[in-house]
Amino acid sequence: MANQDQAYLELLKKIMTEGNDKNDRTGTGTRSLFGAQMRFDLSQGFPILTTKRVPFGLIKSELLWFLRGDTNIRFLLEHKNHIWDEWAFKNWVTSPEYQGPDMTDFGLRSQSDPAFKAVYDEEMSKFCQRILDDDDFARKYGNLGDVYGAQWRHWGKRDGGFIDQIAGVIEQIKTNPDSRRLIVTAWNPEDVPMSALPPCHVLFQFYVAGGKLSLQLYQRSGDMFLGVPFNIASYSLLLSLIARETGLEVGEFVHTIGDAHIYKNHFDQVKEQLSRQPFDAPTLWLNPEKRRLADFEMADIKLIGYQHGSTIKAPVAV
Repeated sequence: MANQDQAYLELLKKIMTEGNDKNDRTGTGTRSLFGAQMRFDLSQGFPILTTKRVPFGLIKSELLWFLRGDTNIRFLLEHKNHIWDEWAFKNWVTSPEYQGPDMTDFGLRSQSDPAFKAVYDEEMSKFCQRILDDDDFARKYGNLGDVYGAQWRHWGKRDGGFIDQIAGVIEQIKTNPDSRRLIVTAWNPEDVPMSALPPCHVLFQFYVAGGKLSLQLYQRSGDMFLGVPFNIASYSLLLSLIARETGLEVGEFVHTIGDAHIYKNHFDQVKEQLSRQPFDAPTLWLNPEKRRLADFEMADIKLIGYQHGSTIKAPVAV
């Protein structure tokens, strides 16, 4: 299989050499380009980065969570996925029922104050365990509201009821594959002012040609070092699963990013990654007995031959 890191590595280099230095909401500062694009031919192997380790288990469980229309972190915690913990934790520690240590500005303070971080970690651990053990508590404080799973599968209509965008687009791919409206959107202008973090993955569109299914994602904002590697693998997996259900071969994943940026406290890590030699891309294995999205479990999705460099740690800008 061919190497699939190249488009990503070339964009990293371009941002570092040609990017604009900008301020941002976190106060960290970025170097960014506007309107970047990467293309990945999935027939040449699954495009998960090999120049560093990308945890595919987290990508699988998060995507299955979205596709179930689930918005409660209990499913993620059952699969040891902590990507969305902080959003639910904030709802708990700012509620009248919470009687523990003051967690004001917990995200920022946990990075700058080691003593506070120990308290934060203990409170977070207790919170996650309670989500797993207590059904009522999980229903009340594990739910995140209108995140991607709700937007994809239960988009609220003005006149009541909801739209299942994923089911709708699958039906259209099967019955009207030449349509230019094979779109799923997560951007609701009405919700943006009230959202702690409005959707980064604004919309995605499918395209059918020559018996192959392709997908283009428009992402308004992309953290190139930490976030985008997850996005590449997640949407390539989504493309592969929907191709399976619709009886098509996989085509291209096209990743278009509005503000493609590297945080200034990730520059050294980017230089380390750019110095590494990529491996050949692995192969995605999907259980041949499964066709429908709803039938896939974690064990039905695997990577074969995933060789990679070691993990490169970097701080999260909050």
